[in-house]
Amino acid sequence: DCVYALEKSNTPNSFFSAGGDGMVARWNLDHPDQGDLIARVPNSVYALHYLADKNLLVVGHNQDGVHFIDVADKKEVASLQLTTNSIFDIKSEGKNLFVATGDGSVYVVDIETVKPVKRITQSEASARCIAINTQTQEFAVGYSDNHIRVFSLDDFSMKYEWLAHGNSVFTLLYSPDGELLTSGSRDARLKRWEVSREYRPLQEVAAHLYAINNMVFSPDCKHFLTCSMDKSIKVWDADDMKLLKVIDRARHAGHATSVNKILWLSEHRIASGSDDRNIAIWNIRFEN
Repeated sequence: DCVYALEKSNTPNSFFSAGGDGMVARWNLDHPDQGDLIARVPNSVYALHYLADKNLLVVGHNQDGVHFIDVADKKEVASLQLTTNSIFDIKSEGKNLFVATGDGSVYVVDIETVKPVKRITQSEASARCIAINTQTQEFAVGYSDNHIRVFSLDDFSMKYEWLAHGNSVFTLLYSPDGELLTSGSRDARLKRWEVSREYRPLQEVAAHLYAINNMVFSPDCKHFLTCSMDKSIKVWDADDMKLLKVIDRARHAGHATSVNKILWLSEHRIASGSDDRNIAIWNIRFEN
């Protein structure tokens, strides 16, 4: 079935994947034809999150909550029924796990006790994506009511909210210095917001033909990638949001359908997952 989730492992040569068939796999690029099944759940999986210090993989199991999988033993060590809706994103900071769900809630879960400590509900529309800013002790959430809402990492209170796009906000990315927030939407546009000025709008780009599904920075933070329902991956200059490269089926024998998730695995290697059931590995290099 479709590949919806990709997540880094503890080495640049391996990563995890999951999708519509409920299978969670680990891949090693030294042996790319030998997938390692970590877990299998009855429903689709949109979100994975790796807790490197514990070697645990958190699986967002749609209609069934989150499952904590010991990667070494391939066994479930804990689970939590948060919602009967879809789970669209999972992030962590410190002792807390943040889970964005289809009922419009963001659940805060204590990682050690695997118990919910807070349910944040500011919209009836789906919470689709989360980005964390440790410099300002904030986290931003993109919603299907076209808004972005920013919350405190300390007490989970809402600090800012605004109508950001003409359609659902599918992906968010803070710059490494915490000064800028970039958002991508179902309206196919990229927007950049200035954090220190109460998220004042700074830049807007008509980036794709259809929905922007995901974004990720390069390891040196000089570039970022976007992927889209229009079947393409695009490479951007992080400073000025200048388009540098289009990776698609016509030019590079790329994906045949929507590209749902991307990873920048190492300096010169990226991975992409698609509705076409394939994971593609790309070598990418920049002129000095």
